[in-house]
Amino acid sequence: MAEAEDKYRNLLAKQSKILVEAVNEYRRRYGREPPRGFGDWWKFAVEHNAKLVDEYDGMNEDLEPFWELPGEELRRRAVQIGNFPTINLVRLRDGKAVLMNIEKGHSEDTSSAKGFLRLIVKFQSKLPDMDFPINVLDQSRVLVPWEHRHFPNATEQNSSEFTPGWGGTGSVWAVFRRTCHPESQARRHFSSDQSISHGTNPGNHSDSTDFASESDDGFHFRKTLDHKFDFCNNPWAHFNHGHFFSNWRAIPALYPLFSYGKAPGFSDIRIPSHYYHNPTVQYSYAWDEISHAVKEFDDMEIPWQHKNNAIFWRGATTGGGSTPTGFAPTYQRHRQVRLTFRFHSGPNVAIVFSDPPNSTSYREANVPIATLNDEIMDVAFTKWTGFDKYPGGEAAMRKTHRFAEPVPLGYNWKYKHLVDIDGMGYSARFLAFLASDSAVIKSTVYSEYFSDWIQPWLHYIPLSQGYHEIYNIFSFFSGPTESMLQAANSSALYDNSIVRKAEDGDRRLRRIAQAGKQWKQTVGRTIDMEVYVYRLCLEWGRLWADDRDSMNFPLPGLS
Repeated sequence: MAEAEDKYRNLLAKQSKILVEAVNEYRRRYGREPPRGFGDWWKFAVEHNAKLVDEYDGMNEDLEPFWELPGEELRRRAVQIGNFPTINLVRLRDGKAVLMNIEKGHSEDTSSAKGFLRLIVKFQSKLPDMDFPINVLDQSRVLVPWEHRHFPNATEQNSSEFTPGWGGTGSVWAVFRRTCHPESQARRHFSSDQSISHGTNPGNHSDSTDFASESDDGFHFRKTLDHKFDFCNNPWAHFNHGHFFSNWRAIPALYPLFSYGKAPGFSDIRIPSHYYHNPTVQYSYAWDEISHAVKEFDDMEIPWQHKNNAIFWRGATTGGGSTPTGFAPTYQRHRQVRLTFRFHSGPNVAIVFSDPPNSTSYREANVPIATLNDEIMDVAFTKWTGFDKYPGGEAAMRKTHRFAEPVPLGYNWKYKHLVDIDGMGYSARFLAFLASDSAVIKSTVYSEYFSDWIQPWLHYIPLSQGYHEIYNIFSFFSGPTESMLQAANSSALYDNSIVRKAEDGDRRLRRIAQAGKQWKQTVGRTIDMEVYVYRLCLEWGRLWADDRDSMNFPLPGLS
């Protein structure tokens, strides 16, 4: 936590203060001139008090592959993919952006495209002509084969016969494997593709949480999130993530697609989610039902000292498709709910805690997981989908997963610990959770537009894909529970003068909650999303041109 605070403080301090510094920093990082309009963008960012004006490495990573395509070919691919199902096309001409009314043979959700239009309205008159294919779905879609990325002549691929569903003709994992190095485990082990292609759920993957990204002993806290997890060399891990089982086809070539997040190995271009800047009752902190707008303070927010100390999560059984069927029990949300189920029959969990509480003396004890879940976990599904795709149907799911009544978003603010887990794609509740005065424990394999801007262990607590360490996270911040003390035969059980609450841990947990809230108010604002998209548009406008050098930012006399 101390390292995280120092790292973020230093990051803020080293940001460019004037335009000349920003241009030089751009040149140093990316080895090219900034795009035309960079001066106007800088003025826009400074006027709106943007805190992180140099941190766009993720954007550069997203766009770098498209430098290999001529402008003419990029334009062709953008229009082609804009005609695909579940993709909308935003067209900018003469300083005005509109949603194209392309007939696709069925109704289309346009909320994502309309959200993008809202983000560019303030500066669209300053932008060159270009098109933006916008992903309607929450999950990332573009998977470029390794050979196509490393051999430019292999990038030519026509997807004009693209169909929206797999229809038994493949799967996301089968396409994903081709993005890996030919000598990687995912490419070398054909069985990793064969079992999933035939819908065979291997027994040893039925409840796997043995992730190789970190030790699985529960004592090693993650330093960051798993948005760069190497699935190519850990192919077994794909069984535990629903996005590999999507019903919607991946796009197996380098096509420009603007999406809200991307998992490791995908080549989508990240933009802010419309759920983050278009206030709604499901995804916005302090939503006012009367005015249908967001207020500064949520009516359901309560003081820290009155918040429940349990770990809280509610959500639907979404988290993946059903292509092939039979793998839902291993999806990320199902694993979380099953792990924290009060009747979980798993082995004891090794917990480290101070004993006596609030001392510098620490000990380890093995505690029954069912007892721990009963003490500290308040985790449940509220809505179910796809019972017919779940092995054993509804009865089997209800036997091993807790279900509870739905609650409004503000109900989360009653708890100090909020868990945030991927759904069909990225989690759209993350920024609302940060805006509250609760601490967020986040597990994800998705990176988003703000990934360069936020610091784990300062603004939130990162959680591994296997969730092993969640019990020790609780014991560190909130102190030992009754069952922990009993397992250790602690003197605190018999001495009423000993304060069991982890006073220092609680202060640290609240510090994370407050830092997350401050980040949302200063870096995660809607105007910061506009600053991000403004710069993205300038970069995209240069790539769109035939003569890209003519689209560089001229600043005479700059050394």
